[in-house]
Amino acid sequence: MGKLSGLRHLFMTLFLHNFASFMVIPAITDVTMAALCPGRDECSLAIYISGFQQAIIGLGSFVMMPLVGNLSDKYGRKALLTVPITLTIFPLAILAYSRTRSFFYAYYILKILTAMFCEGSVHCLSLAYVADNVPEGRRASAFGILSGIGSCAFVCGTLSTRFLSTASTFQVSTAMAMLSAVYMRVFLPDSIINDNLSTPIISEGKSDGVANQNEEPDKKMQVFKTMPSMEDMLALLKSSLTFSQAAIVSFFSNLADVGLHASLLMNQMKFPLQYYLKARFHFNKDQFADLMVITGVAGTISQA
Repeated sequence: MGKLSGLRHLFMTLFLHNFASFMVIPAITDVTMAALCPGRDECSLAIYISGFQQAIIGLGSFVMMPLVGNLSDKYGRKALLTVPITLTIFPLAILAYSRTRSFFYAYYILKILTAMFCEGSVHCLSLAYVADNVPEGRRASAFGILSGIGSCAFVCGTLSTRFLSTASTFQVSTAMAMLSAVYMRVFLPDSIINDNLSTPIISEGKSDGVANQNEEPDKKMQVFKTMPSMEDMLALLKSSLTFSQAAIVSFFSNLADVGLHASLLMNQMKFPLQYYLKARFHFNKDQFADLMVITGVAGTISQA
């Protein structure tokens, strides 16, 4: 248990970050409707711009994730974790200050720009941090604990929204996001960086796959030249049958999860079902939070 207990600062960082991210989900529908279609329970514009937002974020994440992973190999997991955890604060702070139409559009644009880098990167970098610090035979347990922390944060975040006003929800969320960033910078030790990575995913043309430790002076100038391109990613998929099969399984698994999460009001409220419930049954953040707490508790129990 020594290695797992050494991850307690990562677990706390992830809990605080997810708590801040999840607690605004039940409230964002009411904020969007009030900003775009005040006084109405139906708003086609809200559905269209939400779909556009998620499409752009998805495409941006597809391009940015390999870049994030490669940079974390060079500069350490903590340095790269700092970026998305810090960027998450700014969109939340906008709605914590005001939720009028102009501020909502500012939030909307900033959310697209930051989420292309932040969406999924915290979880992926956390998994990489665990892999760096936990022996191979115990990583499955550590990954399970990491997923359990995320589920617990989901339940606690959405439950807290149930008892807060909309304004207070975004204010508390911003404070928790800031606390997450500060806690991580103060307490989380760094992970493997630079040439300590023995088997880089994409080698730089060296037959042994190990970086040359005498190239330190030129390393900073070569960073962006060695970033993985689309051709590198395709070559990686072609070079390993196991990796390709895992990628295919992951794609179809997530495709199924997206449909399920959409029907359960999870996955950051990315789909128009919440707007249907708003129009048909006049749901507000409290009812959304109730549904999400139920599904979150079920998910937490299933992972226990």
